[in-house]
Amino acid sequence: MSEKQLYSACTSIIIGKNASVDGSIMIGRNEDSKASWPKNYIMHDHEEFNDEQKFVSKDNQFEMQLPKIKYKYSATPEWTEKFGLFEEDGINEFNVAMSATESAYTNENVLSVDPLVPNGIGEEAMVTVTLPYVKSAREGVARLGQIVEEHGTNETNGILFADQNEAWYMETAGGHQWVAQQIPDDGYAVIANQLAIQEINFNDPEHFMWATDIQSFVENNHLNPDLSGNSFNFRNIFGTDSLQDKYYNYPRVWYGLKMFSPELEFEPSSNDMPFVNHANRKLSILDAQNFLNSHYQGTQYDPLGDGSEHDKKKFRPISLARTQEAHILQLRSNDNKLMAGVQWLSMGVGAQSVFVPFYTGANSTPESYQNAHEKYNPEDAYWIYKLAGVLVDAHYSELGAKLNDTQAELRIAFRKSILDTDKKLTNMNAESDIIDELTKVNFANAALGIKKYRELTSELIYLATDFSLLNYHHDVNL
Repeated sequence: MSEKQLYSACTSIIIGKNASVDGSIMIGRNEDSKASWPKNYIMHDHEEFNDEQKFVSKDNQFEMQLPKIKYKYSATPEWTEKFGLFEEDGINEFNVAMSATESAYTNENVLSVDPLVPNGIGEEAMVTVTLPYVKSAREGVARLGQIVEEHGTNETNGILFADQNEAWYMETAGGHQWVAQQIPDDGYAVIANQLAIQEINFNDPEHFMWATDIQSFVENNHLNPDLSGNSFNFRNIFGTDSLQDKYYNYPRVWYGLKMFSPELEFEPSSNDMPFVNHANRKLSILDAQNFLNSHYQGTQYDPLGDGSEHDKKKFRPISLARTQEAHILQLRSNDNKLMAGVQWLSMGVGAQSVFVPFYTGANSTPESYQNAHEKYNPEDAYWIYKLAGVLVDAHYSELGAKLNDTQAELRIAFRKSILDTDKKLTNMNAESDIIDELTKVNFANAALGIKKYRELTSELIYLATDFSLLNYHHDVNL
């Protein structure tokens, strides 16, 4: 099986704390794989063991020893463990956030000298063996980097890390190589299924991290194409620049820059767009949501727009039917650590769903977000949101406005819920009381989203009955 066949295909965004309106750091990603493949949302408790634990992957038999102490963390695993966990994203008790992975590709020159390791670490295991064991984003990069160097990796991936102070983007390449770059506090980055990190400054370990022997590896194997010999551009050395990138990857980055840095003049298939950029305004949680929910609105490439059939199908959109869930992990500057992390979670297709906020200081998740079923089940959060999207799809021009109204209503309600809760808990000191209140708020927000989407579904079914091809409208003048 080729490297490309192994991958899911996602889109990511990272926003630095001085680039956001409220001083929070945000990392987000659409988890894109299959059109119908349910996800759960769970909380793992803090656990301490007498002996080291052992992890063995059900996906590719990767295995490693784990520490005796496992920190509490949230996660969004698959509906079944049969093919592995794929926990994907979460925030731990130290307010370290991790999202894994943004699938990418290593070029053949590199793979010929450092091939992928079939039983090395991959997307399925990365959150599980990293997030519960680190106390900072930087520590997360270092831990995962050490694992890649020691055990190898079976995929090329990008991994997002953040805490309350900084955000990092890490990329692996070949079987054992990796680099990471701290996203500037006043910057943002959007990434789409390709190696994105560019110049590595090996004299600046404060803002860059890398595999132990990566410089000698590149030099000894004559992998650097730079004419001057003075540049170490990770994307150019390890990445690709193919037709797949031109139609599948570059356009999504282009649209992110169009949304946030419209003064930059690039074409959808430009291959020289910078990794780190600066927005023309402070970015909000809604901006991050709008990016992950986007599909080239306002351009001829929008699959739901008025462009030609050729243009509407030309580029792969950011939000699409294969999205299993979308998430934005927000690390806020709250002094109370229990309230700092908010996991905004959208089940199913982002453009047709809604981001529900969950304080990760809570102690559990709603039942509707646990134990999802493979086939449609009216009690599963995933399927409740998915059903509304399926109904709108059939008659988007007639029913899309109803969906948009429900989404807007919920976005306002959820934003107000966060503001009200922050204010209410400002003077609450008892940790157990705060945890109970956060859990109560999470359950209420989840219930509101489900209630409104059930109401929407009811109305969509009612309206859709009149669109049957077996319908007949009698002309009274006949």
